Amino acid sequence: MIIISKILFKVFIPVLLIITTFGCTKNSKSETDLLYWSSNLPEEILFAKYITTEWNENKKTYHIKFQPVPEGQSSEEVILAAVVGKTTPDIYSNMWQGDVEVYGLAGVLIPFDTLEGFWDFINERCDSTTIAEVTSSDGHIYQIPWKINPIMMIYNQNIIKELNLKEVPRTYSEFTSAAKQFQKDSDGDGYVDRWFGYSEVLVTWWQRFFDFYPLYLAASGGAPLIENNKAVFNNEYAVGVFKFLKNLYDNNYFSRERLSTKQDIFLSGVVATRFTGPWEIAHSEKFKPAGFEYGFQNMPVPDNYTGPVYTYCDPKNIVVFNTCINPQLAFNFIKFALSKKNDLKFLELTNQLPRRKGIDENPFYKEYFENNLKMKIFAEQAKYVKGTDINPKLKEVFDLISQEYEACVIYGVKTPEDAVRDAAEAVDLLFLD
Repeated sequence: MIIISKILFKVFIPVLLIITTFGCTKNSKSETDLLYWSSNLPEEILFAKYITTEWNENKKTYHIKFQPVPEGQSSEEVILAAVVGKTTPDIYSNMWQGDVEVYGLAGVLIPFDTLEGFWDFINERCDSTTIAEVTSSDGHIYQIPWKINPIMMIYNQNIIKELNLKEVPRTYSEFTSAAKQFQKDSDGDGYVDRWFGYSEVLVTWWQRFFDFYPLYLAASGGAPLIENNKAVFNNEYAVGVFKFLKNLYDNNYFSRERLSTKQDIFLSGVVATRFTGPWEIAHSEKFKPAGFEYGFQNMPVPDNYTGPVYTYCDPKNIVVFNTCINPQLAFNFIKFALSKKNDLKFLELTNQLPRRKGIDENPFYKEYFENNLKMKIFAEQAKYVKGTDINPKLKEVFDLISQEYEACVIYGVKTPEDAVRDAAEAVDLLFLD
């Protein structure tokens, strides 16, 4: 019987009120017929169908049933409803890394490190840093790293040329200087109708994965936000990020208006840069106007920064729920799904990166990256990425940071120093509960 811990209810109780009437597909109860849920993205559905068909055609006894995660307000809410209703799939391949600690400590997930062959598999696939990143505070590993979408800066090459810049802005001052020049070279009618960059101004906690957090990782060399249930981000790096972005908004180099509800603001030239992931490649190639050229660059860093530039990798991982009657079989299927051959198929079908160490240098993937040079940029960035800290209150942490971000960066009612300090103090209070 699944027991949901108090912490699970505490983190997700607002969601529970919304979805108590949600009905999920009944879970498989057969040892030889496991149920696998993928995300409902079309490309990932194609991949999931491919691997389950390949598996089932070669296994006369042990079959895998596949379906996309049922529709709902979000996949996270659907999974929570399934956990509460005891209708979880056996295998799920779209779990946000930050959610795993909640479910793992609640006893809802199978610890992979208890299964035969796990350590050989994980050490072949992942480096020690990644393994440490997905290890729970209780010492177990409840998730298998699957895919990442590193956040980088996309830029309009034509605009960079128009501004006569020798190189793409790399530092805070270079970025700000280019933004000033770009704004000055506008139409001159006194009305700003284009901006050097754009980030969503919404206070929603996960929006910070596309501005504050990757910039913080870049500035700090991949430093954590939380250690031992204490905020460790009240430092020069977080303050510097707040100052950098606040300056951009104060000078109207970034728009406070929500532009994402309009046409594609990047491809139409309304903004010159954005912080985004590799999913932008397929979209840009499909919809870019004639003559439009673009590239990708690391996240901007402080002027005195040296060393590799880290970023947030937007990880999604694979879990097995404890409703699974045959966890070893589930793990064997996951190993098959994440083979070198199937990682290549995943790349080809989705243009997303498997989280496999050294993928940019592995001869097995050389032809793919030679034919997809922009994806190779993200594969090279994958050496220097971070997911999220292991903590069951991570969403609340980001929510508190986001509130102070809005007060300081967007509306300027607090100084960066005060905002970061207040966010850190609020996070520390969070862990006193």
